[in-house]
Amino acid sequence: MHTLRSVRLPRWATAPVIIGGVIIIAWFIILLTVQWWAPYDPTMLAGKRFTPPDAANWLGTDALGRDVFSRTLYGVRQSLPIALVVIVCSVLIGTALGAIAGFVGGLLDEAIMRFVDVTLSFPPILLAMAVTASLGPGLGNAAIAMVVVWWPIYARLMRAQVLSVREREHVEAAIASGASPPRILFKHILPLCWSPVIVNATMDFGQIVLLAASLSFIGLGAVPPTPEWGQMISEGALHFYRWWIAAGPGIAILSIVLGFNFLGDGLRDYLDPRSR
Repeated sequence: MHTLRSVRLPRWATAPVIIGGVIIIAWFIILLTVQWWAPYDPTMLAGKRFTPPDAANWLGTDALGRDVFSRTLYGVRQSLPIALVVIVCSVLIGTALGAIAGFVGGLLDEAIMRFVDVTLSFPPILLAMAVTASLGPGLGNAAIAMVVVWWPIYARLMRAQVLSVREREHVEAAIASGASPPRILFKHILPLCWSPVIVNATMDFGQIVLLAASLSFIGLGAVPPTPEWGQMISEGALHFYRWWIAAGPGIAILSIVLGFNFLGDGLRDYLDPRSR
């Protein structure tokens, strides 16, 4: 008689990672396939104005008779790509400058970090609003504004990691052996600095989606009639008693923020050396 062995999940497969991963994968599937199965075109009339949720319009219609459910699904095509672009650009710029500041030190370190301190002294939403307002409304300008807000976070984080790692014995041994500075930085220091950056970027993804929606809410993001979650919530705020107009995009933003926060928490526990 064969004994049944319990199935043991990998150490990374914790409940937060699984829940967050399922939510995120579901939204990326919607992003890639929504144009083939959404009930209606997001910019065309789908019924009467302010129709409550029913069998034909699952989340009702808005002030122009457009299907709120379809517009909510299409909204992911604005939010996820812009968040991905902002994260990639912020990580590349911030980690490059932070690594240089931490490794070189001296006046260059002081110059970079004082600029970072000045940028971080402003509340993120106010700085993003100021930059976007100076450039003009639009998702492209909103993305530039969010990169301006977010790259200093990664510069400071990477600098702290580099300062910590460069004092370790293997780095001192590489320096004593005559290794070149680029080799020391890219081979002996940076590979040990990425875990906090990955965790931080994962958790920031949802925050960037929220900030992009906030800019659109106040008219500095997506331009009508583009279906975008913040803009849809702004329209719903004008007709608060028609709750369904803002309910769909609000739940969408909440799910994405929770999904990336769950995933980031799980990755932090997995990548933390103290948990091994």
